Amino acid sequence: MAMFVTIGYGDRAGYETDPSVRDAAHAHDARLRADGPLMGVTGDPVQVRNHDDAGLRKTQGPYMGSDLPIAGFAVIEAESPEEAAELVSATPCAVAHGVVEVWPLHSTPHP
Repeated sequence: MAMFVTIGYGDRAGYETDPSVRDAAHAHDARLRADGPLMGVTGDPVQVRNHDDAGLRKTQGPYMGSDLPIAGFAVIEAESPEEAAELVSATPCAVAHGVVEVWPLHSTPHP
């Protein structure tokens, strides 16, 4: 099975959708979580730099920007990108007027 990182984007306004839709999305996430993926809601990010190994520099806040804030993430296993997309298609960010990105996670060879 392949690994995928999913990033959910959404805001409070989109989350205030039909309560039955939102409840079904949370139930969907609970079923996903029961299968073992690492899932979570995001906190405040910190950018980390150590250019040329010359010293750690941290900056509060996100590096990238979007119309919607990052709301959560998951690391899931699926047979294909299509299956991964299907797995996350009923999550809160996907159904509550947000978006979920699905990124293939490739392992890096060691030298």
